Amino acid sequence: MIPLPRGFGIVFDRSLRTYQHGRLLVGGTPTRVMRLTDMGQAAFASLCDGCGDSTAARMLARRMTEAGMAHPRPPRGATFDVTVVVPVRDRAPMLARCLAALGRGARVVVVDDGSRHAHATAAVCDRYGATLLRLHEGRGAAAARNAGFAAVASELVAFVDSDCIVADGWLPRLIGYFADPVVGAVAPRVVPVSPAPPASVRSRYATVRSPLDIGTAEGFVAPRGRVPYIPTAAVVVRRQALEAVFGFDPALRYGEDVDLVWRLNAAGWRIRYVPQVTVRHEEPGTWPGLLLRRFRYGTSVGPLSRRHPGRLSHAVVRPWPAAAAALALAGRPRAAFAMTAAHAAVLSLRVRKNDVPPSRACRWAVSGVGHTVVGVGHAATMFIAPALLAAVVPRKTRRAAVVLLGAAPLVEWARRRPPLDLLRWTAACIADDIAYGTGVWCGCAAERTFAPLRPTLS
Repeated sequence: MIPLPRGFGIVFDRSLRTYQHGRLLVGGTPTRVMRLTDMGQAAFASLCDGCGDSTAARMLARRMTEAGMAHPRPPRGATFDVTVVVPVRDRAPMLARCLAALGRGARVVVVDDGSRHAHATAAVCDRYGATLLRLHEGRGAAAARNAGFAAVASELVAFVDSDCIVADGWLPRLIGYFADPVVGAVAPRVVPVSPAPPASVRSRYATVRSPLDIGTAEGFVAPRGRVPYIPTAAVVVRRQALEAVFGFDPALRYGEDVDLVWRLNAAGWRIRYVPQVTVRHEEPGTWPGLLLRRFRYGTSVGPLSRRHPGRLSHAVVRPWPAAAAALALAGRPRAAFAMTAAHAAVLSLRVRKNDVPPSRACRWAVSGVGHTVVGVGHAATMFIAPALLAAVVPRKTRRAAVVLLGAAPLVEWARRRPPLDLLRWTAACIADDIAYGTGVWCGCAAERTFAPLRPTLS
């Protein structure tokens, strides 16, 4: 592990807690405990004071950013040679909007992936001064990006889909992270284009729950981490990193972005997600279009599972919280409470030597049960929705089925505060999850693997 380069600053993650006068650090996702030596404690104090330029402080900063306890802030003024690659197939009006947002100052290569109206694409490129590379048959977004990458020689390549609209100054705010030599890719937050009033239920829902929007929590991207993947609708990649993993996999029509990011991660590169920079993305204009897109995304799970065994599981359960959650759903609240209390006691004994207060262990135990109910409910809605809906009818199973169906939408509704009432929000979430889950079943059946459908015991 190399220290964080000079010139970088850090900000602490909101999850970070300190104990023993700064000797014990607790935080990150998943939660980690870091005990510091005397030198480490002094280094942490210097980081808190904003003076972390020593080797020890920069090494601690690296460890904290790797653990998700802190996030780097790159130096200003970093310069790199960048080319923007835009894959497109037809959609000339969207391409024009995309190129207008990129501006004439950017060096842009448009890869026409076998458009039926190639003349319209060429006219847009001429209007905005973009270089056009034409593929005579549609090969998919992954192949188009590879063709664009092979046609340029810059140190960094920014991939931007034709239905995206970048903001002013988006690129300089991202490329500074490449001053860190271990960073292979940096991605902004991709948010939906704001609908024009009066907005429909679909557009209001899609604005809040787009599958391309990873959220506001920044971090480095890794399987099972806080940010498990990033979409490549807008991403900046280091040439050396992309060459090391042989580019995008053209055999994947969907999920090629997840596959690329995980291969970069396995090769030792770090991928940063920077939600402070946003790029707008056009959402499907109808409910069938939105649900069809979710279905198609779901079909990528089977092929991804073949390429990345053990990394795809839609429900991760832990023994103690899972047992307590099962007791609660079975209508045995006292037993569930006793199980949660026992778990809290075990956690308290484990962390007592580190002076972590028992109240913290209690919160971990209770939140573990809640997360289990939400996670299992979400997975069950995606994969066994008919069984859950049928279980609503008998009185004996009604409570558990309603809780499992409604837990995830209710938590999301409370956290996101969407411009929809709870009933319509829940119905839309369930339909969205069923469409995705149906795609997962189809993709897994085609690949003859059902590993992603099995919960993972952690």
